[in-house]
Amino acid sequence: MSEAFASLGRLLRRLLARRGAAVSVTFLLLVALAALFADFLPLDPLTQSIADSLKPPSPENWFGTDELGRDILARVIYGARTSLVTAFGAVFIAALIGVPVGVVAGFYGDWRDSLLMRCIDVLLALPNILFAMALIAVLGRSQGAALIAVGVAGIPGFARIARAQVMALRQLDFVAAVRGFGGRPGYIMFRTILPNALSPLVVQVVVLASIAILLEAALAFLGVGVPPPTPSWGEMLRTGKSYLYEAPTYAVLPGLVLTLTILSFDTIGRALTALLDRDETDASGVTIGGRR
Repeated sequence: MSEAFASLGRLLRRLLARRGAAVSVTFLLLVALAALFADFLPLDPLTQSIADSLKPPSPENWFGTDELGRDILARVIYGARTSLVTAFGAVFIAALIGVPVGVVAGFYGDWRDSLLMRCIDVLLALPNILFAMALIAVLGRSQGAALIAVGVAGIPGFARIARAQVMALRQLDFVAAVRGFGGRPGYIMFRTILPNALSPLVVQVVVLASIAILLEAALAFLGVGVPPPTPSWGEMLRTGKSYLYEAPTYAVLPGLVLTLTILSFDTIGRALTALLDRDETDASGVTIGGRR
């Protein structure tokens, strides 16, 4: 297990050596820190002042104000908290269910594999947005419901990646050695194989986080996400589109932050994928640039 985490540490250092990935990580850290310490900033996302509605950006309100006179910058920062909590909560739920399902299915490869993967195929066949909307209709409109809906929609990705990795590793010598020493199936699956399959799952964490943020914003934009007055980037886009001529920054600035956040996750995911692909190519001994 310690070797697996050491490998992840080396992967992180190599990731930060790439300029685009380093910039993306820095931006996401700034967004996360602003969301984490939002309560200590002199900003209130709920204070209303109709007399100050739809003001343009100014030294007092850097992003301007909305139709109720609320500070848009404050709502963007608190909206980051909503998006990040939903994203990482959804990733936790998806990994907590999807990874064990994929590990068990890939390890046994018998009727358990067929049964579990048919259930995963059912989830995979449902459009994410429609499934999330249906689940929210059952659970009620709240941040918890949005988190669960997005998390359940992300289960198939983790399950399929974990299954593929376990199927590739279960016949290798180190697994056979543990089995020969009397290792139980649970120990072999979760203490021997899974630590060696973490890298692709880390990439899936990054990918699902970006999808979760986009899906949460889409649900809010459609009016079925986090209920107001809780700040949400999608909700700000939904209401801001009605004031594009009077206050264009109302929708443009939250949309820009949302776009940069998703782009940052996507850049990190692509960089991680490239690094892992290079490692697999080097390990296989394929000729690179005319040399082994």
